[in-house]
Amino acid sequence: MTKPITITCAPCCWGVDDVTNPHLPPWEQVLDEAAAAGFGGLELGPYGYMPLDAGVLAPALESRGLSIVAGTIFDDLVSPANRKTLLRRTDEICGLITSLPRPVSHPGQRFAAPYLTVMDWGHDARDYAAGHPARAPRLDDAAWAGMMENIRAIAALARDKYGVRAVIHPHAGGYIEFEDELARLVQDIGPETAGLCLDTGHMTFSGMDPAATLRRYWERVDYIHFKDIDPAVYTQVMAEHIRFFDACARGVMCPIGRGSNGYPAIRSLLSELGYGGFITIEQERDPRNADTIAADLAASRAFLREIGF
Repeated sequence: MTKPITITCAPCCWGVDDVTNPHLPPWEQVLDEAAAAGFGGLELGPYGYMPLDAGVLAPALESRGLSIVAGTIFDDLVSPANRKTLLRRTDEICGLITSLPRPVSHPGQRFAAPYLTVMDWGHDARDYAAGHPARAPRLDDAAWAGMMENIRAIAALARDKYGVRAVIHPHAGGYIEFEDELARLVQDIGPETAGLCLDTGHMTFSGMDPAATLRRYWERVDYIHFKDIDPAVYTQVMAEHIRFFDACARGVMCPIGRGSNGYPAIRSLLSELGYGGFITIEQERDPRNADTIAADLAASRAFLREIGF
């Protein structure tokens, strides 16, 4: 049954992934352009990009009719030594997003927004093997167990102190990317601890079928990201020794509806399964490729409207 869905976006559509990048647009510009494009909200983006002061960010959101639907932990989840930093950032992010104007709730949502998306990142060996399940190194059992403990600690803090649902996001170039790792993850992290945020672009990039994977793990999916993959660019970058975000800078992510992901089938699946809530568009790019942002976001939004979102 079709249920209400709000389409949102994320700062990565403006190339905001690394807060040390000198080419990032001002955060106020991202809010202005997200509102102008007609989105119902957006994600907070990487730690340190938007102000962590609710007194500054809340009025900026309210004046534009926006809300924050998710915060993000995008960091090394593997290292036990990183636990303190991960928990400090979880505390700060969840404290902020629960102090901001709350997103509306829709029939079909299992958990109210805002969410906390949790992604592993920061390992060269996996970054250069993004999209290549046969050659990507895997964690040994001890390292995997350590990553699971870090995730449990993040999710417990978000849930118990702030009432925020943590959703784990398999991400190209991290140690939770491929089908075997997703299967292992859902065995090790129960639904009482965290849900999933499945991303159609990352699934395709990593060799998974988005619709089939969404169906397989449906009971764990609390939140969804949309991307699309340019098949010609994808073929090129898969033949190179290249980092994931360098592939994005080459244009491997394209406007929704212009790539290889079958969005009409995904729309039918979500209607069949009764998904309601938020879907966030993420078209990762180099921030210097700014001239097409507005047109790409408009094209993605128009296509999704045409197929019933």
